[in-house]
Amino acid sequence: MPFEEWRDTLETLHRWTQIVGKIRLKLTSTINHWWNVPLYISAHGLTTSAIPIGDRSVEIEFDFVEDVLRIRCETGRAQSVELGPRTVADFYAATMEALRVAGVECRIWTTPVEIEDPIPFEQDEKHRSYDKDYVMRFWHILTRVDAVLTQFRTRYIGKCSPVHFFWGSFDLAVTRFSGRRAPPFEASSIEREAYSHEVSSAGWWPGDQRLTRPAFYSYAAPEPAGFAQAPLAVEGAFYHTGLKGFYLGHDDVRRAANPEQVLLDFCEATYAAAADLGAWPRQELERGSKGPC
Repeated sequence: MPFEEWRDTLETLHRWTQIVGKIRLKLTSTINHWWNVPLYISAHGLTTSAIPIGDRSVEIEFDFVEDVLRIRCETGRAQSVELGPRTVADFYAATMEALRVAGVECRIWTTPVEIEDPIPFEQDEKHRSYDKDYVMRFWHILTRVDAVLTQFRTRYIGKCSPVHFFWGSFDLAVTRFSGRRAPPFEASSIEREAYSHEVSSAGWWPGDQRLTRPAFYSYAAPEPAGFAQAPLAVEGAFYHTGLKGFYLGHDDVRRAANPEQVLLDFCEATYAAAADLGAWPRQELERGSKGPC
């Protein structure tokens, strides 16, 4: 996934997922750590999962295999929006109209988040790329990573998030919790809710202008003293001072003899560093754990 080769498509798709994600945010009740807002891996792409609306429900899915956005209601009413080279403004208008025709009324805040120089969706004529090959590569990566992160999640009996796709930061993530409250987080209300408790989070990210290559990451919040210097027995892993976390290049994992094991080793090593340095009660949180190594 060379970043510059699919950057235009990535930036368009990022904004499209924010439109759908904001619809889910608008229609759902708030769940701790914003677990009501992400998207999830489906058999053909990314989905909101079923969203309850009164006595019925709606699901919105990016079907990357058949190049359509599907809006399905349990009443049988369904609409679709074509996925292809089209502007964000055009996609936004078509999606909101399809939602209305499907019988779902929803208004969203139209400014994208976690993006440099955001353009309101209805005004964005700049982003219009859709390279089918790279979209399929992106989705196939997500499906493989989802499986490994799910396996990583099964080893933990403490509080743990689902494996989910955050459309703001455009990454697939899973987060483990120590069970303890974190010190007050001096940031936005969104970050204060996300990091209200001690966490160790790992995931996959396609990159942006700060790191122009796809990578796996792992960070701790709050970050315990010594975390950045923790030795990791994972070849290629490094601490990124600007992004405040450990990173491992996507290609380093892809080219390994056993990519799944390398990713699991990275997740386990970075979690262990966060948990040990943060004095987490590991014997109470891990399946079959005997405590810190």
